[in-house]
Amino acid sequence: MNADPRLTQIDDRFDQVIDRRGTHCSKWDMMEDIYGVPGDDGLAMWVADMDFRPPQVVIDAVQRQVDHGIFGYFGDDGPYRDAICWWMKTRHGWKVDPSAIFSTHGLVNGAALCVDTWTDPGDGVVLFTPVYHAFARVIKANDRRVVECELPFDGTQYTCDFDAWDKVVEGTGAKLMILCSPHNPNGRVWSREELEGYAAFARRHDLILIADEIHHDVVYPGNTHIPMAHIDGISDRLVMMTATTKTFNIAGSHVGNVIVHDEKLRAQFARKMGAFGISPNSFGLFMATAAYSTEGAEWLDALIDYLDGNRKLFDAGINAIPGLKSVPLQSTFLSWVDFSGTGMSREEFTHRTEQGAHIAANHGPTFGKGGESFLRFNIATPRANIEKAVARMQKAFGDLQ
Repeated sequence: MNADPRLTQIDDRFDQVIDRRGTHCSKWDMMEDIYGVPGDDGLAMWVADMDFRPPQVVIDAVQRQVDHGIFGYFGDDGPYRDAICWWMKTRHGWKVDPSAIFSTHGLVNGAALCVDTWTDPGDGVVLFTPVYHAFARVIKANDRRVVECELPFDGTQYTCDFDAWDKVVEGTGAKLMILCSPHNPNGRVWSREELEGYAAFARRHDLILIADEIHHDVVYPGNTHIPMAHIDGISDRLVMMTATTKTFNIAGSHVGNVIVHDEKLRAQFARKMGAFGISPNSFGLFMATAAYSTEGAEWLDALIDYLDGNRKLFDAGINAIPGLKSVPLQSTFLSWVDFSGTGMSREEFTHRTEQGAHIAANHGPTFGKGGESFLRFNIATPRANIEKAVARMQKAFGDLQ
């Protein structure tokens, strides 16, 4: 039997194992303090950045600034805005007005600014859980309340239940909802019908809809991401959030975009940006401008092909362990593994993963309701690490074989 070429192909841009230990890397240098996973031989599969260098065009853009040697304030962001507009039109068929773009210090900062702009202390903010843990963190830090609408899970895929969610939200004083599209941590690419359902839900409950689409570029074959901006009847309450950071592994640049086409909402957000004195990081803008290019697009296509091989290898290895189920990824590089079939307590399967397999993975409950039996594994790492992770997990849970 011939092996799947996606599992055997070599791409030096992604196969090279780069030791990130001792480089002030949160993902690799903090796993022992946070998870108790030995730093010397542990595998860091938690923080959502990649173990790959970004496209050469991005590295070259940074090198030009280093060679210039003066690191002053950034001016004339026209090329940066043009690059965003070109990328969204070319990759997503979405026409963006350059004047609608606000640059924030990443999208966690963008989400926090949205919460502060359109809600007051005590108001509810709707999340569809399990979902990216930073949302709940900034909501609570802003003295707002998290309203959790748990996503139904059929054992294979997450779906929507708007009738049930109507009852959850009723009477909560919710003013805003944050939709992760594609979804983190379960990797769902929402269908047009589902997105229309979310839009109708927002209208029904008079909610501002924040669409976090940071993962929209990493979508696997057979799936198509639809920008929420393409859904009818939502433009007067829609705020889009996008970034280069996840796509091109430049999260440390802390640059993201809040895109607001509605003039009333745009004016409100502009006032908040001004009130907090938000101005961009020049290195982030240079990097993002370089990334949104034909060279960046070629690198991304190769990345998706490589990650597709990683996902197949990881899923096959994890699903071979009785009681474990890796939710099929449609998007993202974050595998969501269900341990409920083992019959183990959360403490036991987590201990086996961390102390048996020496793997640091995100704990499911941090993502909210529905995450109790899960761990999230970052598969954006050289294939040798995926092979090692699978072997370690199979050994750690070997008594289930």
